[in-house]
Amino acid sequence: MKKKLASILGAAALAAGAVATLAPTASAADGCRHDGNRYWCNNVAGAPVYGTIGNNHIYPDPGTVVGHMNSNPSWFYCKMDDQDWVGGPHPTRWLMTVADNGRLGFMKDTDIYSETDPVRDC
Repeated sequence: MKKKLASILGAAALAAGAVATLAPTASAADGCRHDGNRYWCNNVAGAPVYGTIGNNHIYPDPGTVVGHMNSNPSWFYCKMDDQDWVGGPHPTRWLMTVADNGRLGFMKDTDIYSETDPVRDC
């Protein structure tokens, strides 16, 4: 009986170790890849792209959706912090991109799976 119990406990410990080894962690997100002037990041397919305020195109307008990003991964030009609250690991970060319909805008950091720290500042 002791031998059988030891065998069962050993198998359970081995299985638990295998699961712990295979399970990814949230902090293990890959960073965005740099390719020329663009950064390719994994994102939520169908995420909204928000317009810009004014003619200078450097501030996101959180009240105006200008398109969607159905592609994944998608490219981003730069990131900007200290804007409206968006939540997530970078609670005030937006990334400049072009929606699938060709409109310039910003995507919320919460719609991007990749770590966006490598993306240059706007």
